[in-house]
Order: sequence, then C-alpha cells, then structure tokens
Amino acid sequence: MSPPAPLKLIALDADDLAVISAHVQDARVQPSDIVWRQDEKRLVVGLNRLDWEQTLSGGTCSRRMVAALRFDRVLACKSRKIDLAAPDAPLELLGIEFHVSNPPSGSALLMFGHGGALRLDVECLECELTDLGADDLGMPPA
Repeated sequence: MSPPAPLKLIALDADDLAVISAHVQDARVQPSDIVWRQDEKRLVVGLNRLDWEQTLSGGTCSRRMVAALRFDRVLACKSRKIDLAAPDAPLELLGIEFHVSNPPSGSALLMFGHGGALRLDVECLECELTDLGADDLGMPPA
C-alpha cells in the first residue's frame, strides 16, 4: 500500500476550520512546538496528528503524521492552563472552533485536554494544516 498524499488544507471560514479540526482531533502537541510570532501576526503549532484517513480505511495500525498548523492575521494570542515553563509536557488537542465577533474578525479557540486552551484573536480566519511526513518514531496511538 503506497503512502497517502500529505494533507494540505486551508480554512477561511468556520466550516473549513471544522474540517481541519476533525483532522487534528487527538493530536499531540508540546508547548515548545507552539510558536507565537507577534511581529508577523502568525501562530504556528507543530503537532503529531493521527492519520484519520488511514485509520478509518481499516488500516491494521494507527499511523501518526508530523504536521504544522498555521494561523495568520493573528492580533493576540492568549493561553489558559498551558504550562509554558514545562516545554515538553504533552498536550492533547481536542479540537478547534471559530467564533465571529465583528465579521470577518473573530477568535479561533484551540481546545486541549484538561481545560487547556489557546485563544487567537484574528483579523479574519486564515488557517492552514500541512503534513510534513509520517512519524517514524512509531509512537503508539493515544
């Protein structure tokens, strides 16, 4: 079986973001892989996501993909219950939502296990999920 083509998804509205959210559900993240580039109005999150397409197609073992999640046009980034002093502490990304405040601006909410969250206030929703390759470390599924 040949490896699937890497995902590259773009979200410009809440419906698009729901698709990305489904693909990053249960992704593993470390605080050290969350990079807030305030001068560039950009947040980048490195993550290790479950390959849901392979899993749901009846694959015998779960595979994880190394991926980057990028938000542009970010005006502010706030966190709750994410310990930045513990850069290697594992986080589990549960999902992402977008809440419009004054169209097209709003807030993207990244929800993590144990009540952790990142809230991104954005000029408009501009998000991209890009696979970088398979996780060759053979990490067992979460």
